Amino acid sequence: MNLVENLEYNTERPMLHIPEYGRHFQKMVDHAVAIEDREERNRVAKAIISVMGNLQPHLRDVPDFQHKLWDQLFIMSDFKLDVDSPFPITSKEVLQQRPEPLEYPQNHPKYRFYGNNIKRMIDVAIKWEKGDMRSGLEYAIANHMKKCYLNWNKDTVEDGAIFAHLKELSNGEIDLASKGENLTESGQFLKSRQTKPNRNGGTKKIHRNRKKRH
Repeated sequence: MNLVENLEYNTERPMLHIPEYGRHFQKMVDHAVAIEDREERNRVAKAIISVMGNLQPHLRDVPDFQHKLWDQLFIMSDFKLDVDSPFPITSKEVLQQRPEPLEYPQNHPKYRFYGNNIKRMIDVAIKWEKGDMRSGLEYAIANHMKKCYLNWNKDTVEDGAIFAHLKELSNGEIDLASKGENLTESGQFLKSRQTKPNRNGGTKKIHRNRKKRH
């Protein structure tokens, strides 16, 4: 009965500053903080750093990684550990600062089903010198646009519509309609979309629900 009464539950224990190291590491750090003799406290701190480094032996001798370990040691001690660190001690305020928000590109393309990468590819293509390589790239872009269009829950699309969109997105620089090009048949794209490999190495066909005609 006494054993049950003395059980400790994590909900009743102090929060771990770095849970990845576990409760035993935290207890070692707490013990080091409580040591009054500075020389002994330094010795114990170095021993803890050595054990932390043993968890990732391939990195333990890398200077940057060593600095990171010392930072983590001070974090686990809630910056109460007074020892001689071989690296500048990062302050609690600096570590708690929020990073600056990232500036994400806010692109709002007219034809969103093509995606932003298509526009980037077009911008690259129009900078190329005219020739076979550019023509091949232009044709590949148009084919990919057709595939993207069909993935947007469409059953078919005329090549003329793709050529018109490509001409518009390239500001008139790419006009495949005047060259009499023919893109891959829509059925080929739809066929590859409807047949997907399953986990057993075979294929599984995805059938659409169609209304029965009477």
